[in-house]
Amino acid sequence: MNKFAGLVRTFAATAVLLSASVPAVKAQDVSEDQIKAARATIAALGVTNSFDNILPNLAERLKNSLIQASPNHQELITATVDEKALSLAARRSDLEHEAATIYAKTFSLEELNAITDFYNSAAGKKLLNDGPIASRELLKAADIWASGVSRDLTQEATKSLDEKVGTAPAAAEGAIQAPAQ
Repeated sequence: MNKFAGLVRTFAATAVLLSASVPAVKAQDVSEDQIKAARATIAALGVTNSFDNILPNLAERLKNSLIQASPNHQELITATVDEKALSLAARRSDLEHEAATIYAKTFSLEELNAITDFYNSAAGKKLLNDGPIASRELLKAADIWASGVSRDLTQEATKSLDEKVGTAPAAAEGAIQAPAQ
């Protein structure tokens, strides 16, 4: 029974820590229409989809921790944590409500509707789907462009300085020299 007391203490401590890590946002000056529009915007954007794994990941971490502490009770721990995690799954709607409240406070009703309309359109869906690819390609292009500009700047400045001074400074070739003593 002593092992179960340790197990219960660990579970309780973990629950307290996890509940303290999610700050509550109070709904202030937000109408039901704004919340409804914000939920539609969130659905169109898919911004809370990445939160779907929070509870399963927390449950898995807790199971691993408890099993390390009491490996003889692996089946009981797994069944208990899974059962409790399932009972907490309904609280996912609390997070959706908080997200909707945040969006409702951040955007006007008209803005929320416009955002939703755009992201539900073919162009909006394409932006959500292909935007990250385009951004990644743009960053690659910017790196290539910066390298070319850096090379050309170095060559042109070195050539100009060489014509004006007679010899180009070694630092222009990319070498960093220590200051003269």
